[in-house]
Amino acid sequence: METSPPSGHTRAACRAREILERIGDKWSLYVISQLSDRTKRFNELKRDIDGISQRMLTVTLRGLERDGIVSRTMYPVMPPRVDYALTPLGRTLLDAVGFLVCWAEEHVDEIETTRARYDTRVESFHTPD
Repeated sequence: METSPPSGHTRAACRAREILERIGDKWSLYVISQLSDRTKRFNELKRDIDGISQRMLTVTLRGLERDGIVSRTMYPVMPPRVDYALTPLGRTLLDAVGFLVCWAEEHVDEIETTRARYDTRVESFHTPD
């Protein structure tokens, strides 16, 4: 007797989770957003994405390239020039990514306020008398 895996535990669901981990991390969202309007060089992306380290940008770009979301074009000039752009597959993410980034930017003050209230409440609850 064959049983099917429980809902949410299929092989396709596991593979989809892997993809969501890639495109859903904060740096990938910002890279995709930054490439929405044009091709950019590595240093442009690093300058435009506040707080990202060179190593993290490299890791993020490699992952997005591996998944077919970003293309990397190297030009044989001195010094070497490398451009990054969204692929047609990557462009299909623009609406969703743009919405998430805009939502976060629009609600950052509200979220910080509620975090502070929560932290104060939790700290006072756990403070010994």
